[in-house]
Amino acid sequence: MFRVIVALASLLVAAAFAPMSRISTRSSLKMGYETELGVTSFPGFFDPLGLSKDIDADTFAQYRTSELKHGRVAQLAVIGYVVPEVFKFPGDIAPGISFASIPNGIAAIEAVPALGWFQIFFAIGAVDYYGFLTFGDTKGEGKTKEELDELKTKELNNGRLAMIAILELLRHDSQHLIGGLYEGDKLITGLPFLY
Repeated sequence: MFRVIVALASLLVAAAFAPMSRISTRSSLKMGYETELGVTSFPGFFDPLGLSKDIDADTFAQYRTSELKHGRVAQLAVIGYVVPEVFKFPGDIAPGISFASIPNGIAAIEAVPALGWFQIFFAIGAVDYYGFLTFGDTKGEGKTKEELDELKTKELNNGRLAMIAILELLRHDSQHLIGGLYEGDKLITGLPFLY
């Protein structure tokens, strides 16, 4: 039964990130957001909590910007979670502490010294403040509006998938904090996807 539930859930999640069947823009006559970029054929406009009801266009744009930023951070987080499983930077993260000595996953939180956290937060702050790593430094030169809309929808959907992925990676890695399902349960034995 559990396998059937997992299979159905996998199909629903995969269908949520399927390519969109049509590209549409918002009509000035309609105040709903069901036709905005990022709406796919399935599940359609997904807003189960009703956060977009009775909001103006500026608030919706702020929500969409937040979704885009969280998606980009989640994509970087997934890369940062998986890459150390196969590659470690040479050198030191702080004087006397090499990158190779830092464990992977949640265990790295306690192992990274204060200077390492300072470097991480400084780099993130610089990216956020100066605005590099934004969507296309070329501002879409050489692309039609339809191509840009499709690329933006793909970026939103990839960010949504990455947000789900990093939550699952963290959940999977943090299970050892509360104990396994049975005696001798080894949850993380290799890459995060190997059980």
